[in-house]
Parts: sequence; structure tokens; C-alpha cells
Amino acid sequence: MRILVSGGAGYIGSHTTLQLIAAGHDGVIVDDFRRSKRSVVARLDALAGRSIEVHEVDLTDLAATDALVSAGGFDAVVHFAGLKAVGESVEKPLDYYSNNLGSTLSLLAAMSRHGVPKFVFSSSATVYGENAPVPMREDFPTSATNPYGWTKVMQEQILRDAAVADPSLRVALLRYFNPVGAHASGTIGEDPSGIPNNLMPLIAQVAVGRRDKLLIYGDDYPTPDGTGRRDYLHVEDLAAGHVAALDRLGTTDVTVSTWNLGTGTPTSVREVVDAFSRACGHELPVEVAPRRAGDVAESYADPSRAEAELGWRADRTIDQMCEDTWRWQSQNPDGYPDAPSGSSSDLR
Repeated sequence: MRILVSGGAGYIGSHTTLQLIAAGHDGVIVDDFRRSKRSVVARLDALAGRSIEVHEVDLTDLAATDALVSAGGFDAVVHFAGLKAVGESVEKPLDYYSNNLGSTLSLLAAMSRHGVPKFVFSSSATVYGENAPVPMREDFPTSATNPYGWTKVMQEQILRDAAVADPSLRVALLRYFNPVGAHASGTIGEDPSGIPNNLMPLIAQVAVGRRDKLLIYGDDYPTPDGTGRRDYLHVEDLAAGHVAALDRLGTTDVTVSTWNLGTGTPTSVREVVDAFSRACGHELPVEVAPRRAGDVAESYADPSRAEAELGWRADRTIDQMCEDTWRWQSQNPDGYPDAPSGSSSDLR
């Protein structure tokens, strides 16, 4: 299939694009490069062994999105593009609603006009809200505690409504838990701008010397070691889940399918720090700080539906996740370089 990967130069999108290509599909990247680096393109080309088609488009631009889809001959869209920083979403809610909902509406309108029948959506475990019991199942009610989370809840509902209006549309809602890790080559990985919002890139930056220490927010939770526990899954396992979901959409009569993508096994903050210390070969400086508002003791998936219906399972261990993250961070201590205009990563 010829697949449009929105946000394909980003962390999860880049890994998924490579796996789509490895599976025999033609992955085409569209990205506005506001939160990603153009220099990733040349690295993806090298890993794929060929030139990947890339388009720089703001997907909230209806006309530009329609022109891209009209000319593309696409069989499916895998939609990663969107703003995703929880704190920023609280400070700039209108930006998040405008961008995240606008890009999805724009893509759906273009897909409807030009007969693209499959849509794989990058959702999040944040749609379960803060009081969901664990393990979390796909049939739980949805809610949110911040504008970013609400954009995911709303986009899921938009996609359900679109599928009711167009029974030929097939939609996969993929609810991620905590993606971490990097490509085994160390060539591509997570490169957040500013202060990372997630634990693993913070640990990696401490390990490589970019930050003095790691703050552990709370060590008095009702967990075995007192620190919060989350469901971390390797980004390569996550990417494989997208390939499996896309394949499933080609064989199902169900218009909208929802799958959790996680390991089903929670790992505490201290366990992640210990695993990363093993990976990088030295102890990491940590300091315990007060709990943050909104943090919960535990969050992890029940991934049994994805295993039963997709034949998918996240198999990589927390040690593998840390080893691959460290390989990426140690080879790229400052993340991706900024690619100057006219470089080999120019868009095609």
C-alpha cells in the first residue's frame, strides 16, 4: 500500500515509517517540521536504503492538505502529527484544539473527497483519565485532565462519527502507553525540544551530562518501592503495532477498532533508573521531590485485545529499552543536528 504518514519525521512516526517500508509498503512522510528536524530525513533514507518521499505541509491548511491527498494516490493514512506537551496544552489550549483537531478534520475531509479508506490514529492512554483502574481496558469510559488529553478524546469521537457517516471508512484507534527506546542502530531516536516531558529522555540527558540530576517526583506512592509505575514499551514494538493494525483494517468489517498498545507490565521510576544505570555503566544522580499534581500511582495496559486480534505483543524488556535509548543518546548527545537549507535532507 501507499501510505501517508503524518508527522513522519517525529519520534514515533520515523520508526513506523521504516517498519512500513520494511513490510513492503510505500511510506510517504508529511510533516511541518515545527517540532521535528529536517536532518532526520537523510538518516531515514540511509536506514531504508532508498529515498523516502517527504512533503512539508501544515495539515491544518485545508487546501494544501487536499492537494497533497488528491495527487498522492494513497491507500491509507497513519496520523501522528500533533502537539503533545501536556503542560504547554494547559498554557495554550486554543493552539492545541486548533492544531490537533484541525489537522484530523483536514485529513478526513481530503480522504473522503479522494477515496482513501483507511485511517490509523495515534491516540493515547491519557484518554482513560486519572481515576481509571488498572490494568486499563479499551471498553473503559474516556475522559481527560488537560487540553492535550481532551484533543485525543475528541479526535477519537470525530473518527467514530466519520465512520458512521461513511461505512467504507476503516479506523484504528491506537492507545499508546509510554513509548521509549530507539532504533537499534542508534541513528534515530527521541529528541524532544526544551525540557523533556517524559521520564526516559530526562534520564538519558542526565546520563549523557546534559542535566545535573534526575528529579523523582514522589517516593511515597502505594507501590513496591514508593515511586510511580508506568507501562513502558519499546518504540519499535509500538511501530510494529501500527503495521499490524493497518493490515487488520484491510480484512475487517468493523468500522472502528480500538487497541491498547502496551506491555501490560508496569515499571517503577526507580526500576527505570536502575536499568538505565546498567545500560550506561554508571550510577545516575537522583533527588526526590514532592509529588506533582495529577500524577497517579500506577498506569498500565491490558493489551490482550491487541494480542488476540492483531497477533501483536510488545516483547522488548526495560533493559533493551534503556540500552537502545543510551545508544541513541550517547551517539547523539545533542539530538539531531539542525539541517541547513540546501542540505541532503531537503524535501522531495
